[in-house]
Amino acid sequence: MKRSPGVRTCALAVGGVLSLALITGCSDGSSTDASDTARKASTVKALGTAELKQRILAQGEVDGYKVNAIGEAATRSTIRSSDDKCRPLAYVLTGLAPADPASEIGRTVREDKKDPTDDATSLDDMADGKFESALKDSLNLDITSLDLSSYDGDGARQALRALSTALESCTTGFTGGTSGDEQKVTKVTPAKASGSGDESIAFTATTDMDGDKGPLHAEVVRYGNTVATYFTMNIGAMMTGKTYTVPPAVIKAQSAKLK
Repeated sequence: MKRSPGVRTCALAVGGVLSLALITGCSDGSSTDASDTARKASTVKALGTAELKQRILAQGEVDGYKVNAIGEAATRSTIRSSDDKCRPLAYVLTGLAPADPASEIGRTVREDKKDPTDDATSLDDMADGKFESALKDSLNLDITSLDLSSYDGDGARQALRALSTALESCTTGFTGGTSGDEQKVTKVTPAKASGSGDESIAFTATTDMDGDKGPLHAEVVRYGNTVATYFTMNIGAMMTGKTYTVPPAVIKAQSAKLK
């Protein structure tokens, strides 16, 4: 499930297992306050694409990472899911927001890893063992698909609700992704969210690619009626069994532009 070959707090979480820290938000007002809030939310208009472009991360705004425009982006009409309840997860794992927004823009944020310093002029010059080690090391970098989307009315909250429901319903996995490139997800588990924005959800999806299992990481954060979706893959870490996450530096830098 890829969008680019370069491959998104008060601390109350969703019930059950998801209470480990998926989604958080604050509410201490009366029912009248809640009604007023709902009425105000219904009149909120989504940001336009030009406004999102000003707010999404740009090159030079996060140390240690290169930010690039998305090439050919996936569209929701091409995304498949073996279980319709899991479709919001399939969207996120393809680098899109969990629900169809009024406007949307994407970037690829790639870890800027230094080149090897050994004397070999290419991987072909290395002995087999060293070649394999160097290959894994070269692939050991975080590649994050960042999607910034905006919604009319209460759409952003509903997008987070849809994702929360999908997480509860799809713990045993599903098959989905861009048509012709679907992948088998064998397990979906909650992860600790960053606590950014007004509410946030994080999860890990375990994939099975020809018998090789590996984790994919995602976090979705709401800032008012704007949603940032982060989907991170690290092929080198998946090959070696090392742990990795959605890079906190990327979330922090994007959050700073949405406050």
